[in-house]
Amino acid sequence: MNNYLITGGAGFIGSTLANHLSNENSVIVIDDLSMGKEENLFKCSNLKFIKGSVTDEKLMEDILSNNKFDYIFHLAAIASVADSVERPVETHQINFESVLMLLELIRKYQKDLKRLVFSSSAAVYGDEPALPKKEESVIRPLTPYAVDKFAAEQYVLDYNHLYGVKTSAVRFFNVYGPNQNPESPYSGVISILVARYKKMQNGEEAQFTLFGDGSQSRDFVFVEDVIQALLLVATKEEALGRQFNVGTGNALTLNDLISVIDEALGINLRVKYEAERDGDIKDSVADISRLMSLGYKPNFSVQDGMKKYLVSEKLI
Repeated sequence: MNNYLITGGAGFIGSTLANHLSNENSVIVIDDLSMGKEENLFKCSNLKFIKGSVTDEKLMEDILSNNKFDYIFHLAAIASVADSVERPVETHQINFESVLMLLELIRKYQKDLKRLVFSSSAAVYGDEPALPKKEESVIRPLTPYAVDKFAAEQYVLDYNHLYGVKTSAVRFFNVYGPNQNPESPYSGVISILVARYKKMQNGEEAQFTLFGDGSQSRDFVFVEDVIQALLLVATKEEALGRQFNVGTGNALTLNDLISVIDEALGINLRVKYEAERDGDIKDSVADISRLMSLGYKPNFSVQDGMKKYLVSEKLI
């Protein structure tokens, strides 16, 4: 049995990871519930939930000085790009300063830590047009969110090289699956779409506003494939001090995504097209060859992942 700490562990990806690990391991979750929900977590003796912020130095020091962890997954963040533009100082405190504080606390109290895995983002690539995105692609962060993610990621990896803290980082592409909150400003496009379909199944009027012509494409990755990637990156020696794209390696346009859900549910969602927004990225797809070298293989096509997600939402 290993001991895990998951920051942001009541959120979408964090709770999926925590629930998966709690079957056979001891898991401590810390989350301030600004985005996550405690009910996302299994009720079991192996899983302990602590309500609190990763910016609370006293709390974080208590946790790290009083427990011995094998693995730490740092998923806590303000994940909204728009929010970072509105509140750059507050998001910087959470998305960057708390990471540096965590690294120092790990360096002081967690000498035997096997790995810290930091969740970065495909947002670091910005609007650099070359596709697919490789880990060595040009970095062009366009928002405070992307700047903080990239800077924090580099600090995490440098602590491996400079201080021997065992670290790795992952750059998430467009993750979807159960426990995403469509009412949250941090939500991905798929969970917002699913909420519209749910309204239609309930006999309500619903339409989806799409900015642009729908030909923009994304690499949509199902959350169970993300869990596979996180565990590989955490445990493989060759992942030390490196960052990894987490996606499927395949792009899907938003129009095609809507068609996939239409077909699965036998419903045609009404789409309202509006002018594309400044700063929106046209196309994004991951090169996952580095992750695949660790043994990663995406198990879910968008069709398969969407079907599992729609079943979990009781739409099928």
